[in-house]
Amino acid sequence: MRLLVIDGNSIANRAFFGIKLLTTKDGRYTNAIFGFLNILNSLLKECSPDEVAVAFDLKAPTFRHKMYDGYKATRHGMPDELAQQMPVLKELLTDLGYRQVTAEGWEADDILGTLAAACDARKDDCFLATGDRDSLQLVSETTTVLLATTALGRSKTVAMDVAAIEEKYGIQPRQLIEVKSLMGDASDNIPGVRGIGEKTALALVQRFGTLENVYANLDDKIIKPKQREHLLECRADAELSHVLGTIRTDAPIDTAEGAYKVGEGNKAAAVRLMQELELHSLIPRFGLDGVAPEAGPEEVPTLEGTVSQLPETPAGHYLVATRPAVMGRAGVKNVVLQPEAWYAVQGSTVYPLNSGALVQLLDAPGVTLDVFDSAPLYALAMAHGGWGSSIVWDGKLAAYLLDASASKYQVTELLTSYRAKAAFTCEAWPDAGGLADLFAKMKAEITALGEDKLYNEIEFPLAQVLADMTRTGILVDRQGIEEFGLRMRTELSQVLARIQMETGSTSFNPNSPKQLGEMLFDTMGLPHGKKTQRGWSTDAETLEALRDYPLVEDILQYRAYQKLNSTYVEGLLKVMGEDDRVHTRFNQTEARTGRLSSDNPNLQNIPIRTELGSQLRAYFIAKPGWVLVDADYSQIELRILAHVTGDEHMQHAFLSGEDIHRSTAARIYNLPPDQVSPRIRSSAKAINFGIMYGKGAYSLSKDIGVSVKEADAFLKSYLAAFPKVSGYMDKTIADARACGYVSTLFGRRRALPELTSTNHNIRASGERMARNTPIQGTAADVIKLAMVRVWRRLRDEKMESRLILTVHDELIVEAPEAEAEKAAAILREEMEGCVQYAVPLSTDVHIGKNWLEAH
Repeated sequence: MRLLVIDGNSIANRAFFGIKLLTTKDGRYTNAIFGFLNILNSLLKECSPDEVAVAFDLKAPTFRHKMYDGYKATRHGMPDELAQQMPVLKELLTDLGYRQVTAEGWEADDILGTLAAACDARKDDCFLATGDRDSLQLVSETTTVLLATTALGRSKTVAMDVAAIEEKYGIQPRQLIEVKSLMGDASDNIPGVRGIGEKTALALVQRFGTLENVYANLDDKIIKPKQREHLLECRADAELSHVLGTIRTDAPIDTAEGAYKVGEGNKAAAVRLMQELELHSLIPRFGLDGVAPEAGPEEVPTLEGTVSQLPETPAGHYLVATRPAVMGRAGVKNVVLQPEAWYAVQGSTVYPLNSGALVQLLDAPGVTLDVFDSAPLYALAMAHGGWGSSIVWDGKLAAYLLDASASKYQVTELLTSYRAKAAFTCEAWPDAGGLADLFAKMKAEITALGEDKLYNEIEFPLAQVLADMTRTGILVDRQGIEEFGLRMRTELSQVLARIQMETGSTSFNPNSPKQLGEMLFDTMGLPHGKKTQRGWSTDAETLEALRDYPLVEDILQYRAYQKLNSTYVEGLLKVMGEDDRVHTRFNQTEARTGRLSSDNPNLQNIPIRTELGSQLRAYFIAKPGWVLVDADYSQIELRILAHVTGDEHMQHAFLSGEDIHRSTAARIYNLPPDQVSPRIRSSAKAINFGIMYGKGAYSLSKDIGVSVKEADAFLKSYLAAFPKVSGYMDKTIADARACGYVSTLFGRRRALPELTSTNHNIRASGERMARNTPIQGTAADVIKLAMVRVWRRLRDEKMESRLILTVHDELIVEAPEAEAEKAAAILREEMEGCVQYAVPLSTDVHIGKNWLEAH
């Protein structure tokens, strides 16, 4: 028999501090629960136990507290964010069938010791999962401690058996008690002997074996006079420490074989709780993906829904969503038991929808649709010559606005998290009955949060715009891309030959971090960075710092050519349609700040900072007789910063048309603008943008190539010169800490539970996000609003020109040559006129046959 015993408090604590704060949409903390269950899942795979026990401490004093008032007296209380999660974690463990063990007056360590001793007596294997090194004294021929540790910023589990203890400490496991009695334990406030640390304690125990024998040999020459004096003075403390530090093996708990077999629990309740906690990824990891969530008694409707075919002439209002696919279970992979399918709901009737029925609904006169995920519906409508005009609301976009931090949005999960009540039951379409209540609650919450305008004027109409942009796509010069790829491969072979010549090895692989690290830092002895278990770090930052070395320069060039060829040449050729156009998919519900992203291919990351990379834009072209009209916001985030801070100096620079970076540098250094050198201007530019991203002196020093001390002085000079910027940032963080979120000028919210964390690093991360999100998020809202207005102008004025692409702050229209100037005017008017701020928005508009020429 094999028993796994988990030190519940210890592992929960590790999980809590090892994972950034996670919360549900209604503010419940979940990171400790998520981390604990992931660790449990890993332990189950690693140990394959027959039984599992989870030991927890109780709040009541233990026999150790009664013996010594100072026991654990210096410990900080459990963070409130963790304390809130403990009862929920225990409930979930019970639902999953895991038995928890507690004993009043005893610690979890003693429960571990007692179960380990019982296994030892039966000669059964026992695994103790804990982050507490005190448990190492329990290691034996039958007991292994799985020690949760952190190495180089990553969590890992180290298996400690008898051999590992002997190798690390040079003593037997039980002798660790003797070591602790001498050195004490600051975390538990166990006194030990004054002046004796771990090294001395280990040496004494290695020599004399036990605490008793140490005192029997006080005259031995190995013991220094001062140590002897302290040992004599602190004998009572040492003996007390021995008792306090010894894990007991006689706790009053059940130790019978079979007592901790994993039971059935309540799988339906576990699924429901996981969904409520928005820990959806855990459901399949625990084999629960086929289990329906438990419904409360008040949630079971009495009405049975009906399933019918859509009428030939549909009319009225429908709710439209998809039934999720059901995949193969019980070890059967990649088998679809039930495919995803669309359906509509009207009253208590469910209408299964094939593509023909869907198309009929999407532009039917007299029909309105509340849908969940309009993007594929708009695409379907447009593919059949329609516009999806029946769609009036999208629940997926609402879910995104209400909780931008979620990793995905699915009806089944949202029904649980919103506690939506089902109006009827329908076995074949289980989500259908709850759609009406779910949609109603989401609409009400958007109104309550003041996000109606953001939803109705930006997010919802934008979905149709993005669908049209995807449908239209952008033309790519296939032959030009192929020739560019040939050039890249030629460059690659030439630079590889140079690299192999410089290293003296034809087998040297520049793609191998291990080979590269050994060559640069072991063989060549170049200045190195951090070393991990896998070898020296050879990331971009490390290599950039060594760029002056010819080999490193060639390595960086090799990586750049390889990236261009694989990602942008081969990648683009793979996704080009028969029409030679690339139809990138825009993602509207991914970025927490509200920004758009794209994939298949990702056109947001087309390189522009290198001459070679920017040349890629030359292969994105207009069709014959047409041109590309490119409009790019000029310094939109800095203009928004000037507006929200009310800083007169920044506003004056924009209003007068000055170079904002030169103006910033002049003010910081009290120089006339014409005396600002390019280097000083560059530093001012770095801090202008860095201040919005919460960069400190260290990051700024990297950006502008100066010492941390110089960067810190520069940062302080900036904040002194622009006190309203500094005041705004401080107030933003304070307000976010008070209310739990930040918002854009359009009311888009982003929850920031990190700001209340007791962990400094997590809290600092929250402060950076608090500074950045209102500015970057507002810029994202502005560009989205501009897209909607440009698209509608082009449509309403019956132009052939089409909006085809957006990349960050840039919009691109493909226009007939005869419409180019008018399209350019519309872009400028709508982009600059969509908002009215204290400083005007400015756009750079250019026309060209290809993207490079037009940018």
